[in-house]
Amino acid sequence: MKQSAANIVREYGPFPGVDSVHGVTWDGERVWFANNLGLIALDPDSGETLNTFAMAADAGTAFDGQHLYQIAGNQIHKIDPASGRVLGSIPAPGGSDSGLTWAEGSLWVGEYQDRQIHQIDPASGKILRTLQSNRFVTGVTWVDGEFWHGTWEGEESELRRIDPQSGEVLETLDMPAGVGVSGLESDGAEQFFCGGGNSGRVRVVRRR
Repeated sequence: MKQSAANIVREYGPFPGVDSVHGVTWDGERVWFANNLGLIALDPDSGETLNTFAMAADAGTAFDGQHLYQIAGNQIHKIDPASGRVLGSIPAPGGSDSGLTWAEGSLWVGEYQDRQIHQIDPASGKILRTLQSNRFVTGVTWVDGEFWHGTWEGEESELRRIDPQSGEVLETLDMPAGVGVSGLESDGAEQFFCGGGNSGRVRVVRRR
């Protein structure tokens, strides 16, 4: 297994009124992050917030190329990114849903306390398969065929690249002590956007 220190290249926030960052996603232009106020769009170049959708947004966030998805309690809402309108909902798979991402026509959901990742049908919420982890799972993301997820236990947090079939850990990027990862999303290239939990910040970590 390859292990190295995470290279944090940029930090956004804290943001007015935001006391916790949950899910994070990327729509190709903006970073969206779930927080205690709702869903906020962030310009990654200027660091300015662009708009806020007031809604329940207490865990993972995803983007399928057209719509946003947001975990809210025991539901996953499908959202119009232009208006913030909820277009539909499916049941979330577990009792401690955390991360959320879109890949290969499916939603992938991290289960924090159960230390699992589910692939689910975005139309019905049906669980298609489950991967087991040995750490608490936070954010999840795919990039270039690689499957990554965040972990956060106590004061230790890391980004893990895992085998998408077996769940075996192939590589880790270790965050500095006390720096947690809640949400996680790739920009489709060499950077990850990481939710910073109760720090109220969003951080950028280099993948390579």
